[in-house]
Amino acid sequence: MLKQNRVESADKRRGSEAGVTIVETLMACVILSIVSLGMISLIIAAIATNNRNKIDSTQTMLVESILEEIHSTFNGTGTSSLSDCTGTAHVIDTTIPNTGSVGAALTGSSVDFTEADPPAGYHMDYVIRTPCEITGNLVGTYDVRWHLDQLGTTNSYLITVSARLKDHGEGNIYFALPVTLRFMAGS
Repeated sequence: MLKQNRVESADKRRGSEAGVTIVETLMACVILSIVSLGMISLIIAAIATNNRNKIDSTQTMLVESILEEIHSTFNGTGTSSLSDCTGTAHVIDTTIPNTGSVGAALTGSSVDFTEADPPAGYHMDYVIRTPCEITGNLVGTYDVRWHLDQLGTTNSYLITVSARLKDHGEGNIYFALPVTLRFMAGS
């Protein structure tokens, strides 16, 4: 009889904690849903940031390519060219007139992309496709501009090159700003 009382007493204790109630299950589902929604917004933000970083990397690559082309032919009277994925050869002019300054307009130390018609030879619409051939999928068209300044009467020059992706939702939080690099060259 004593053993039977112990079994009944143990059953009574387990009875109040015997299983998970519907309320507990619903609360767990609500908490899990809230956490999942938070994670989805983080994943979306990470994807958008990754896309912006890709645009920044491409813009930087283009600016560095233009700087290298200018520096390799730079003597105040040279030109070179750079071909994009459509096969268009863009002329890169490094001719410095007697005024000591030429190229796309500047606002402070940055290229002014509001200039409607930059001088020929100092801007390009560089098209990128994947794979890099005429039939490849269009990745984007980049507006690349450069400006050359002679420093005083010396043979030293300040080269400013900037690039930005055209038609890319300016004003949203994932907008990639133009990349601008400045370089000193001369003899």
